[in-house]
Amino acid sequence: MANYVLVAGAWLGSWAWDRVVPGLREAGHGAYPLTLSGLADRTGEPAGQQTHVQDVVDEVLRHDLHEVVLVGHSYAGIPVGQAAARLGDRLSRVVFLDSNIPGEGESFVSQWPGGGGAAVAAAIEAHSGFWPPLGAADYEGQGLAEADIAEIVSRSTPHPGATLTEPAVMASPLGGLPATYVKCTLDGYEPFDAVLELVAGPNWSLAKLDAGHWPMFSEPQALVGLLLDEAAQ
Repeated sequence: MANYVLVAGAWLGSWAWDRVVPGLREAGHGAYPLTLSGLADRTGEPAGQQTHVQDVVDEVLRHDLHEVVLVGHSYAGIPVGQAAARLGDRLSRVVFLDSNIPGEGESFVSQWPGGGGAAVAAAIEAHSGFWPPLGAADYEGQGLAEADIAEIVSRSTPHPGATLTEPAVMASPLGGLPATYVKCTLDGYEPFDAVLELVAGPNWSLAKLDAGHWPMFSEPQALVGLLLDEAAQ
């Protein structure tokens, strides 16, 4: 039996996994959707990047989980990747779901290509230290139904800016982790260069999902199937 710890990206909470958790549990696995500090039902809690790393580690220790499959979506790949390196033999695999990945001394905004990180930093400064959620138009072209978009927009909460601007601290090299990178092809067919370098190594693999950037809403059953396959590796 695997134990999935599921961490959604910016602006989202554990509720983002509501369509995924039942399928994992029906297959006989544990599923632990996690809300990071400062988001959703934890709005108001102070959070920096290392707070989010500790949130993930604490979830594993609180439930005394083993055979852990950590799933980090989008932004959450950064804290999940750091947490994975601290779990020792509790860890079975990391799944980076169309996500950012941590780099020693790098932050979410510093990794953003084409000057996009500067725009995120400016938005954080303009909104009292928080990254404001996206609007409905930003979700177009990602395979989402109108009802999905309405739910995401209505339930998203501002994202604590410090988690996006503070640097990652790696306990061990990322390439040494047993990991799968899942590229959601409606959001671009190939992952970025740093991921391609990692999947060329012995410990990482690449999977592709015919979905947009938020497959837990648009293609939950396909995502469940992929995650079950990862637990079998």
